[in-house]
Amino acid sequence: MAEIKPFRAWRYNEALTRKIDSLTSPLFDVVSDKQRKALFQNPLNSIHLSVPQGPNAATKAGLLLEQWKDTGTLVQDKLPAIYVYYQHFKLAGSTKNYCRKGFICHIRTYDWEDQIILRHESTIPKAVNDRIELLDKTELHVSPTHGLYTDPDFELEKYMDEAMLSPLYESEDYQGVRDVLAIIHDASVIKKFVQALESKKIILADGHHRYEGSLFYKHQQKQQNPNHTGNEGYNFHLMYLTNTEADDLRILPTHRLIHNLPGFSEEEFVAKLHNDFEVKEIEDADTLNEIIIGKKWAFGVLLKDRSLKIRLKPEAFARMTWKFPETVKELDLTVLHYFIIEKLLGIPGKDQRKSENISFDRSFSDCLTKVIRGEVQMAIITQDISIEDVKRVCASGYTMPQKSTYFYPKVVCGLLFSSIKESEFQIPTFAPDF
Repeated sequence: MAEIKPFRAWRYNEALTRKIDSLTSPLFDVVSDKQRKALFQNPLNSIHLSVPQGPNAATKAGLLLEQWKDTGTLVQDKLPAIYVYYQHFKLAGSTKNYCRKGFICHIRTYDWEDQIILRHESTIPKAVNDRIELLDKTELHVSPTHGLYTDPDFELEKYMDEAMLSPLYESEDYQGVRDVLAIIHDASVIKKFVQALESKKIILADGHHRYEGSLFYKHQQKQQNPNHTGNEGYNFHLMYLTNTEADDLRILPTHRLIHNLPGFSEEEFVAKLHNDFEVKEIEDADTLNEIIIGKKWAFGVLLKDRSLKIRLKPEAFARMTWKFPETVKELDLTVLHYFIIEKLLGIPGKDQRKSENISFDRSFSDCLTKVIRGEVQMAIITQDISIEDVKRVCASGYTMPQKSTYFYPKVVCGLLFSSIKESEFQIPTFAPDF
């Protein structure tokens, strides 16, 4: 099924990687304005390629990339490789040490209908368009998306562990996570990775916008190339692959913020909640995210003058009119988007992806602060979902609402880059045939 390939990464030169911490950056969809401003102070930080700013930003990123190549700021590895990437982390409130193990490779960019790469989330159109333009101007994957394969036998981990005995470099990123990168050049081992994935389907965990950008770009280039073979660089995408069966896969909740709704009345909203939900007022707002944990169809609602724990009444569920499979309808987030955002707030499901009245925040404390300051009208606090939920949705062929999952930790940008420019993408003739 999934076709993967080793590749020759572009990486910062050896002298620069001694300070790799100063060169990495958060992904485009999680970097804050404050982080972006600080990172832009370093003229060599990867943010200049991943989130370029100003007019003609993508064109400027393409010119900067060529400059970095010409001056030796970035150097392309001579041999194709699989790049092993481990992330060591802890979760808030826990002393347990986690290590998410995975590897970075090229993967063929499959159409969704091929059912080889499976999506579980909807995307936001503007973010996809930005990624297409950047890919067009740079012919570079500036960061890997995150994909999941399932291997209960852990066939590849021993080779990854062996590579980690001689890491290329280590970095502590903005999340407080220790990122470690290693490399596998051994052709016989690389073939084991290629063969292991041949029988696998991939769940796209993170990076739906970047993957859809690659998909659009592939079709665009295919139409423009009368000699298309399917083996050109534009047919491939950069992906970080991890095993669903490992115990280090963590999915954190993403909360919903509601703002600028005309005619919004807190009193009317709360009164209408009682039609479908059991409603309980909570005195200590800062405990709301803990109170709802483990309860099906339970949410927290932060309003200017009150905090509520709400839970859908069992008999109300049958009143949902969205035409989804039961697997999708029963998800907490589907319940939230139907009963609260569509039914109570009046934003139809078909318009929610593009709505200017809905935004997202992973931080409960940020949500609370924004409500208190009056920056938003309401915050709807959600729970995390399980990997089993994600698998079931992917198997159904449907998607969750946008920003349903937050796989933690995030991959960082700047450890390596992957070129799909034909002269840089193709494996040299002296290298083994994969």
